[in-house]
Amino acid sequence: MGDGPEQRLAALGLILPAPPAPIGRFRHGRVENGLLFLSGQGPLMEDGRLATGKVGREVSAETARGHARRTGLVLLSAMRQELGSLDRVTGPVKLLGFVNATPDFDRHAHVIDGCSELLHEVFGEAGGHARSAIGVASLPGGITVEIEMVAALAG
Repeated sequence: MGDGPEQRLAALGLILPAPPAPIGRFRHGRVENGLLFLSGQGPLMEDGRLATGKVGREVSAETARGHARRTGLVLLSAMRQELGSLDRVTGPVKLLGFVNATPDFDRHAHVIDGCSELLHEVFGEAGGHARSAIGVASLPGGITVEIEMVAALAG
């Protein structure tokens, strides 16, 4: 695999979906003081629909983990859209992951690992990041997961 995130992404055969238009009055991202702050994104599936459902009831932890990985692809797409290339990023700094879960569900970290593992694949060792994973009663449109990211910029 190549050294930069764009080369790794290509070597992995991963295709980034176009990020959906924001559903409110905000942008996909903003650069400030050498950091890129990305707005929360959801699990945009290959067929163009957003994955919905309550994790722990209609959606299993494993399925939701796949949704978190898909959300990671949307975040990378938003990153590329904002910066022109993933190679402008040294790596993710912080993730905040929300899981639309039943009150008794307790595998939030397992679900959000789907996104974290993707970032390690794309950024290599620089893919390590701080993270919080929490359960919530609902998310916009009933999506299963929402994840936001802060990334460090090169130079």
